[in-house]
Amino acid sequence: MTGIAHRTVTTHGIQIHIAEAGEGPLVLLLHGWPESWYAWRHQLPALAAAGYHAVAPDLRGHGQSDGPPEVEAYSMKHLLADQVGLLDALGAETAVVVGHDWGAATAWACAALHPERFRAVVGMSVPYLGRAPRPPTELFKALFGDRWFYILYFQEPGVAEAEFEADIPRTLRTVMAGVAGFDTTSRVMQARKKGDTFLGGLETPDTLPAWLTEDDLAYLVKQYAASGFRGGLNRYRNLDRDWEELPGLGTVKVEQPALFLTGEKDPGRALAPVDLMKPLVPALEDVLVIPGAGHWVQQERAAEVNAALLAFLKKLPGAP
Repeated sequence: MTGIAHRTVTTHGIQIHIAEAGEGPLVLLLHGWPESWYAWRHQLPALAAAGYHAVAPDLRGHGQSDGPPEVEAYSMKHLLADQVGLLDALGAETAVVVGHDWGAATAWACAALHPERFRAVVGMSVPYLGRAPRPPTELFKALFGDRWFYILYFQEPGVAEAEFEADIPRTLRTVMAGVAGFDTTSRVMQARKKGDTFLGGLETPDTLPAWLTEDDLAYLVKQYAASGFRGGLNRYRNLDRDWEELPGLGTVKVEQPALFLTGEKDPGRALAPVDLMKPLVPALEDVLVIPGAGHWVQQERAAEVNAALLAFLKKLPGAP
């Protein structure tokens, strides 16, 4: 894409592929699942044009970045070290960190546990939540009982990988453009029981939404054909490990300037109430709900997200 450069850097002992654009204060953009740097294709040039150095890595296990085989290699502790190491590799003392989906969880963790390196934070779709009273999978099992829940389905290594990798184009077309398999409010999801699959019963749309072209989807398919799904799924398998290793996560307040964005129709809103975040993020500037948008908010409503992001950045010290 015009104006976006690509290279590989070493951080925390692994090779990370980054897409970058522009010069100026660093803005680090962290994608979610199942995505890659490409999720920020609309934000990179907009930030560069406004005078920022925008950097979107493929997180470990995704795209062209290294994907260690061990499940524990995808704990939040390792992801945090990757991002701090990336700042070091880029020669940046601090950065504004922006994240969507799992990238948002990582961005909040960066801000909470490394405030000296991350001077402001923007979370999209996933708020900063308090620490659960016991390991997350225990709570999910108690909450859902015999009902199916995607995070519990992802826990057994190899199961979801086999399902998703059997037909990668269908998988990504269904997940990105169809009824969300993580929508716990949908009738399809509520009717499921233990033993069901993720894609079973979900329709694969013939026509893509306006924000996602066939070329966009083909690029993502190519990336997952190369990397597989293991790395992203291993992130879900570290929820309990994160709870054990990082007890401060979810209790430490995020004191930096912060912004939260989500889509009006994002099914994640039912799982993660934003009000729980507000006491933990005292400098939260705003909660913006983008009308009509779903989960993939920065892709679905690029213009609105870019405007909100740039307005937030311009209020920070040292803005270009």
